[in-house]
Amino acid sequence: MKNLDNNNSKPNILIVDDDDEIRSLLSDFLERNGFHTFQAADGDAMQLMLVDKQIDLMVLDLSLPGKNGIELCKELRLRSNLPVIMLTARTTPIDRIIGLETGADDYVCKPFEPLELVSRIRSVLRRVRLSVTDADTEEVPTKIAFLDWVLDLTARHLINSQGLVVSLSGAEFQLLKTFLDRPKRILNRDQLMDIIHGRNAGPFDRSIDLQISRLRQKIEVDPKVPKIIKTIRNEGYVLATEIKVEKRT
Repeated sequence: MKNLDNNNSKPNILIVDDDDEIRSLLSDFLERNGFHTFQAADGDAMQLMLVDKQIDLMVLDLSLPGKNGIELCKELRLRSNLPVIMLTARTTPIDRIIGLETGADDYVCKPFEPLELVSRIRSVLRRVRLSVTDADTEEVPTKIAFLDWVLDLTARHLINSQGLVVSLSGAEFQLLKTFLDRPKRILNRDQLMDIIHGRNAGPFDRSIDLQISRLRQKIEVDPKVPKIIKTIRNEGYVLATEIKVEKRT
């Protein structure tokens, strides 16, 4: 990934979709809106492009011949933090959760307005810039302790009271860190979606609720009676415990 703080540099976007027409239309539209684009029709072509080009963000279709978008995103996350926006024709919340938990940074459901995709791309790239800026500050949080848990921000995993590591998906990590950054503050669904994905939840989007349910399965003694992330009826969710932050100076 090149330096995104250089305003004179257009971000390089890789479009991975087996539909030639969709790839061409997206490429033309993104080019007109300030991006350089590259195209790939499947996972093999995607891998070659990632080796050959300096890509800043990938738009990845879920349904591809050979390895699908979920498999490709999982493999990518083992070696790279390249931002990924998943394109999917599936609209149920559980399908969106699966996409996010493989490491995608956001998702767009087909059919979609091209301007919506442009907005999502800019939002994800903006978050990447902010995270790089945060990493350059003098004091960087490395661990956050809460109740019987410690979240290691460097390794991106949880450690329980016995010192055992509990792995987190990318979506679970981002959601938990969002709450830990805002202890005792009530956050509604729209706020959580805006903080994590840079947009509001749609009227039928319950993906945040499902993500919280899955996270509770890992951190709560009794997920049905949560003590850490509590539901505030008609308002949202709140991290109800004290935290302690360890920083690297």
